[in-house]
Amino acid sequence: MRTSIKNLFFVLLAVLVVACNGKDEHQHAEAGTTYTCPMHPQIVEEEPGSCPVCGMDLVPVQKQKTEAKTASSYTCPMHPQIAEDQPGSCPICGMDLVPVQNQKNGSETGAIMLSDNQIRLGNITTRPVQMGQVGSNTVLTGRLVVDQTQADLISSRAAGRIERLYVKETGQSIRKGQPLYDLYSETLLTLEQEYLLALDQVKAFPGEKQFASILSASKRKLQLSGLTNAQINRIGRTRRFDTRITFVAPTSGTVTEISAAEGMYVAEGSPLYRLSRFGSIWAEAELYAQEANQLKVGTQVEVTVPGATSPIKTKISFINPEFRQGSQVVVARAALPNPQGRLIPGTQATITLPAAANQALTLPLDAVIRDSKGAHVWVQRGKNTFTSKMVTLGEESANQVAITSGLTEKDTVVVTGAYLLYSEYVLKKGSDPMAGHNH
Repeated sequence: MRTSIKNLFFVLLAVLVVACNGKDEHQHAEAGTTYTCPMHPQIVEEEPGSCPVCGMDLVPVQKQKTEAKTASSYTCPMHPQIAEDQPGSCPICGMDLVPVQNQKNGSETGAIMLSDNQIRLGNITTRPVQMGQVGSNTVLTGRLVVDQTQADLISSRAAGRIERLYVKETGQSIRKGQPLYDLYSETLLTLEQEYLLALDQVKAFPGEKQFASILSASKRKLQLSGLTNAQINRIGRTRRFDTRITFVAPTSGTVTEISAAEGMYVAEGSPLYRLSRFGSIWAEAELYAQEANQLKVGTQVEVTVPGATSPIKTKISFINPEFRQGSQVVVARAALPNPQGRLIPGTQATITLPAAANQALTLPLDAVIRDSKGAHVWVQRGKNTFTSKMVTLGEESANQVAITSGLTEKDTVVVTGAYLLYSEYVLKKGSDPMAGHNH
């Protein structure tokens, strides 16, 4: 009987020990679980609930069993770019740095795995590397100027005094034969007197060729001085001197400069007006010597002008063979048609020199992350798993970049959300994803 009681006592004791061990294991399992927000990993709670920042349900995670003293680095939850070797405070916001662990035991350097929810919220998309054309266009800043072949200078035909100006404002359009100014000139009065004297001699001696030759020469002098045939005939018909000769426009155009004023004395050849026609216009750009070597007359270019609906395609018509005075630049010029006069001299213009397109592996510019160590991209290695990989860049266009090494056409690369991946990696791992790569 005593033996049976003793055996029963040992059985009860064994059951009690097993129950206690199970309870302890259950408590340890629960103690090893915390709850965090997928979008705000700095939120860590001991119980299930909602994120106080975005309201999302917290998800369970296992606590790391490695103590803080074994952490490889420390980072700021709000500024993951901050990574230190020792505990301390964030130099940006002052928060305490938290310990983070490096990858261990064969995990791939620079790799990160995300959940489906994180990929969707981060708008992370991928695509295979493709062959494409990338050309680096040369863009020059220039401006529109007056076509000098369509400009005229009107100067005084004789010395005298300006009695009247008929056109006193720049920007006015004038037509050929329109009066411009009245001039009083002793020289012109002398030529008029010679012409009338020659007329009298011809009438007195109609058969003398000598007097007819003198009359022709005196009339020619008046014509060269700027008088029209109508004005000369009126002098011969009225037998009166014109003390104020009216000079007319020799051509049509727009007045761009006025150098005379009423009452001003001018010498023969003094500039009075400058006229321009805007049926065609020039686009000029300044180039350095190395840029000028890439151009030649006849090179196709595109000129973009503010307000124009599309770029104007034209050709380089002139390259100055010498530097502009006082500088180390040369001037290249292209002629632009302007039949409606919408292009205005002085307007800033952009001249694009298309470059030869080359076939290469290409990626969008946003897919490449650049820093002081070089350039890298995120390559997909498996479902929701991405690895940072070093690449060498080639030529760039407006939205594409050539990859000269580091990738193959078999690789699938993150094209949107690359910087979010970079930030998530630094936040979780506390280190640069390119650490340890050969640059």
